[in-house]
Amino acid sequence: MTFDQLGLIQPLLDALRHEGYTKPTPIQEQAIPLLLQGHDILGCAQTGTGKTAAFALPILQLLHSGGGPVAANGSTNKLKEWFGPKAAPAPAPAKRTAKQPLCLILTPTRELAIQIGESFAAYGRNLGIRHTVIFGGVGQKPQTDALQRGVEVVVATPGRLLDLMGQGYVHLEKIEVFVLDEADRMLDMGFIHDVKRVIQKLPAQRQTLFFSATMPPDVSRLANTILTNPRRVEVTPQSTTAEKVQQQLYHVDKGHKRALLVHVLEDAAVKSALVFTRTKHGANKVVKDLEKSGISAEAIHGNKSQTARQKALSNFKTGMTRVLVATDIAARGIDIDDLGHVINYEIPNIPETYIHRIGRTGRAGASGLAISFCDNGEERDFLRDIQKLIGKQIPVMHDHPFEGAPPPPREVDERGPRNHQRPRQQSSHRSNGSPSHGGGRSGSGQGSSSRSGGGSNSQSQRSSGQGGGRGPSRGGRGGQGRGSGGGQRSGGSH
Repeated sequence: MTFDQLGLIQPLLDALRHEGYTKPTPIQEQAIPLLLQGHDILGCAQTGTGKTAAFALPILQLLHSGGGPVAANGSTNKLKEWFGPKAAPAPAPAKRTAKQPLCLILTPTRELAIQIGESFAAYGRNLGIRHTVIFGGVGQKPQTDALQRGVEVVVATPGRLLDLMGQGYVHLEKIEVFVLDEADRMLDMGFIHDVKRVIQKLPAQRQTLFFSATMPPDVSRLANTILTNPRRVEVTPQSTTAEKVQQQLYHVDKGHKRALLVHVLEDAAVKSALVFTRTKHGANKVVKDLEKSGISAEAIHGNKSQTARQKALSNFKTGMTRVLVATDIAARGIDIDDLGHVINYEIPNIPETYIHRIGRTGRAGASGLAISFCDNGEERDFLRDIQKLIGKQIPVMHDHPFEGAPPPPREVDERGPRNHQRPRQQSSHRSNGSPSHGGGRSGSGQGSSSRSGGGSNSQSQRSSGQGGGRGPSRGGRGGQGRGSGGGQRSGGSH
């Protein structure tokens, strides 16, 4: 089947050809005709299946043509009332005089909102449909200016949308099509109450499109409350991984992961790679390690400003940066054509997250390779849960130099420059009665304090009995028993 057979108007077909698309993906093939008929949709599809185009194309067509017949879900379609009678195929767009939006697309992350906006701009290049993207982390004036000029489509994240609604910049009374995208991720990120507040402001008579990569019970309950006689579109069984993504597993001690990552990236076939960590601090650390090895890398996570995140993403897309290191919060918002490699530097502790991560490669039918590093600790449990979810064993790679290698020396051995300053700090202690001989192995000597990584501040902690809790603090999340260095090494926030 081709796009020509889906009932799309010529301006959309021309835009698709301009983008290089000729054959619809399975979800597009199923969803587009149903949406053009006015049905509510419950879509369960993996990331990378082309679902953005599956809802963007019919929405653009409905807006351009001025609406259609009474919606199939039983609600009155007011697009006709708003723009006038349905026009003939591919007419000049109807004159729009209203400022209130007719379509709202709610999405969990800034990156995903921006990319959906880019899709509407690309597919609607010949239609003149106005849209804007609303998200936090940046100044609101460009967004409010666009809203005051008038738009038909608003793509938004929940927080900034509610903020602008509270300020009176956004009104949802005229919304005819509501899209809730990545619903499971929305709930995972704690947006459920914000989503419900937005839904309460929508008119009861509307067409609703509900998309989710997975369909756990809480997501199904939410879908049941906002959909009316929906048609279900499920192109692949939930909890399966992209068929064309090759998967590989490397067993490696945690201390050798950075060296293994450099080893993998030495392969010239890895032109670019998206690397996932579980924490923001971990992402920053991987970037520093790669840069020390001469590999260009940037991080993208929640602590980065919106400008920095977009710059890093742009550099990666254009090839200026070879490696992009991301946390899971950004996983669903990264859509990069021809991304060949995804690397799980750390195994995710939520099995479904593995699916979303490797879904960044093998997009829309292309092939890709997903590589995972698994240490000898708790990650083996995470791996077991992942393999149970996907229903297969991930092939293990044995031909790497770190297989079965003992743990490397402690990181303290790599902090030599700091040790050179210790004698100066220790001298003041010795003048106050500390023994001048015996080295650092008795009490708070040079070797002990260098391990804390915290200078004189860490020494005072050790003297009060707080510095010796190395074992418990390493296992905790953000433990402080190791002074200023320990909290960082034990993990950051996600």
